[in-house]
Amino acid sequence: MTAFIRQEALEKAKEIQLKADEEFSIEKSKLVRQETASIDKTYDKKFKQAAMSQQITRSTASNKTRLKVLSARQELLDELFEQARGKLARYADDENQYQTICKNLVLEGLYALGEEKVSVRAREKDFDHVKKAIVDAEREYKENTKKEVKVEIDEKNPQPEELAGGVSIVGGNGKIEINNTFEERLKLLETDALPAVRQILFGKNENRKFYD
Repeated sequence: MTAFIRQEALEKAKEIQLKADEEFSIEKSKLVRQETASIDKTYDKKFKQAAMSQQITRSTASNKTRLKVLSARQELLDELFEQARGKLARYADDENQYQTICKNLVLEGLYALGEEKVSVRAREKDFDHVKKAIVDAEREYKENTKKEVKVEIDEKNPQPEELAGGVSIVGGNGKIEINNTFEERLKLLETDALPAVRQILFGKNENRKFYD
């Protein structure tokens, strides 16, 4: 009887041990899977963070380089236009050339205004050249439009002497003024010709899709 009870106890203990081992294996496997998933998740997160950090670093460096290049290009353009600004006065040194320039500037204003009577403002020291230019402009305007126009120089309101040259054409009873001074024409050139100047100096911008 004692042997039987002992045998039953051993078998029961063995069964309990087997079940405990099985549950331990299941739990161990579960914990390993959880820990592995956690490690994978942590690694994936850190990898993505590292990749994002690297991307930000590259982007920042690229932007800094791009800004430096753009700044250097702008400095060059500013220097070029500043040099041009310093040479504007030379165009008034040659009297014949300057008279032709003034004639064309006056003529451009006449076409733009299309009025029968306009006035022209110029530097006082240019009055003689501009008066001759006005005569030529009136004649050419009449030849091209078959219309008469009367142009008078406004001696009471001359252009500032510090200007490099050029004229202003005033119409609309004094309400409309077309500024064709050398300085203003250079400003217009800076705006209108800047894209072409950039392309000549630095080449075509492959990233630009639209052009004026």
